[in-house]
Amino acid sequence: MNSKLILHIDENHPLLIKGLEELGFKNHIAYNMPLEKILIDLHNYSGIVIRSRFPIDKKFIDQAPKLKFIARVGAGLENIDVKYAHFKNISTIAAPEGNRNAVGEQSLGMLLSLMNKLHQAHSSIERGEWHREKYRGWELEGKTVGIIGYGNTGKSFAKKLQGFDVKVIFHDIKTHLGDENAQQVSLKELQNRANILSLHIPQSVETNGMIDRKFIAQMKNPFWFLNTARGKAVVTSALVEGLISGKILGAGLDVFEYESASFHSIFNDRNRPKSLDYLLTSEKVLLSPHVAGWTFESHLKLAQTILDKIAAEKY
Repeated sequence: MNSKLILHIDENHPLLIKGLEELGFKNHIAYNMPLEKILIDLHNYSGIVIRSRFPIDKKFIDQAPKLKFIARVGAGLENIDVKYAHFKNISTIAAPEGNRNAVGEQSLGMLLSLMNKLHQAHSSIERGEWHREKYRGWELEGKTVGIIGYGNTGKSFAKKLQGFDVKVIFHDIKTHLGDENAQQVSLKELQNRANILSLHIPQSVETNGMIDRKFIAQMKNPFWFLNTARGKAVVTSALVEGLISGKILGAGLDVFEYESASFHSIFNDRNRPKSLDYLLTSEKVLLSPHVAGWTFESHLKLAQTILDKIAAEKY
């Protein structure tokens, strides 16, 4: 059996398939293959390429004794048991560089739409209404934008904001990350100053449920909220309470607490939470289906980033 056999579990840009072939790998496509069948054949593969179809856990990894790397064509690795993979001497590869521009642009687009009530005004006109005063918006100029998480996407968003007369501050668990686009501050200072809050954090034990009632109460100013990171960072019931009370002026959400582990539909549960129903009907909320990092351009960039990283390691 070819020692450089790669299993592709999710469909990606054709560039990745072609590039791996040029590196001497043989590609096996399993886009629609059920997990049970994949597990049977895993012992043949030295590499796996996945997006989010299902978790790569200990059971999965133990079925793949020849595995040298797991590549996720996306920004995060939360659907992979990274610690166990490394224990088994398996490299894990992600591509946060590939979709950082896309996420930065969507964050800015959502913010401008929210502050100017564009989605509300559009729906109103579709209904045959013409309410100019009701849809009076707010300007971004003079506001303070607070970013939590200053990695690839946080930096991209900060860079996009440089065309506006705003203050950009951020908080990150890593130190000395400040640059020409944003000032690093403590979490308390961010909560005291920000008029806009944008999340750019990975999913982890530390970030799950981070934006809860206590966090929202500690924000000094009413604020607009953006989440293009991970849904489980936000306690949705607390977000809804903030929107109802007016503490949160509007929310732009590309991700949701109720998404499955593979980032699939929020509509799977028949007993839908009341807080989700509020998000689906509130004029203060702008929603998109986890697509901030999934543009036509990022589709290509993500694949190229993974290809470059595999090539650099010479597996």
